Amino acid sequence: MTLMRQEASESWQRIEQQTADNTALYQTIAQQIRQFDPAFVYIVGRGTSDHAGVFARYLIEVELGVVVAAAAPSVASLFAQQLRLQRALVLLISQSGRSEDLLAQARAAKQSGALVVALVNDISSPLAALADYAIPLLAGPEKAVAATKSYLCTLSALLSLVAHWKQDRQLLAALQQLPTQLQQVLNQPTQLQAEQVQALRHCVVLGRAFGYAIAREIALKIKEVCGIQAEAFSSAEFLHGPISLLNQPLTLLDVDLTDETMQAHQAQVAEVQRRGGTVLHLIPGLSAVHPRLQPLVLMQRFYLDIEAVALAMGKNPDAPVGLNKVTITR
Repeated sequence: MTLMRQEASESWQRIEQQTADNTALYQTIAQQIRQFDPAFVYIVGRGTSDHAGVFARYLIEVELGVVVAAAAPSVASLFAQQLRLQRALVLLISQSGRSEDLLAQARAAKQSGALVVALVNDISSPLAALADYAIPLLAGPEKAVAATKSYLCTLSALLSLVAHWKQDRQLLAALQQLPTQLQQVLNQPTQLQAEQVQALRHCVVLGRAFGYAIAREIALKIKEVCGIQAEAFSSAEFLHGPISLLNQPLTLLDVDLTDETMQAHQAQVAEVQRRGGTVLHLIPGLSAVHPRLQPLVLMQRFYLDIEAVALAMGKNPDAPVGLNKVTITR
């Protein structure tokens, strides 16, 4: 068994531990956020952590109505510009907590008077020490280069923080069921077959809102472990120009969630099919999953499937050529 499959398969256990160990911390931070009453949320992350930030943006704006902005880390690290963040809740997302550009953002945010919360897997890291509050992701060591359980643990932590901030009893109750649902997905049928993917040179991943957020992570994993050029689009944005790619043969992965976006997204995917696109469907695969948790359930199945595809292609998903586990940026 590859490290990637092993680590992805233990996500449910890690999230179960996270929920048990962090509940009191979520409650404390949520109370502080409500008292601080941020004018906006400013999210900082790189790579997979940045993709988790896109999920956080939809989650916070949809559930709480608070405006969210994504950071450009170079503004603080390379341009040394001090942003006015005194009314901001700053969320920094990192596995290592050691990238200098994220540390520069944390320092600048603290100096501005922002409320700084770090979601970090290494709780002993400099980033955790800088933050007003550090939420341990509790994903455990992740040795495969391609992040899996750490991404799911990040989404779970974001969901838990927002549920406590909003005091959303329904979402909090649903989160208690998430580990069981992720475990069930491990035995669900494969959705993505090697023969559908291995001959591709490029593909497009389409989703809407929360589906688009995870489409970015899906596209990254296809690039990382299969070496196939993949690009994520909102299904709405794809119709504004990029749909011209269908003038040549094109395979698209449809991230199909049964939430408020379903009707509009499916209509847009139908238009892609009408224009000749080959569409492969990715779905959560379980019934009665809370709409906000469906992205995690879908990603759990995808991680297992793309690992098997990479092996069928003769790739090593644990150590893709040219990649390192920790990337230090300035």
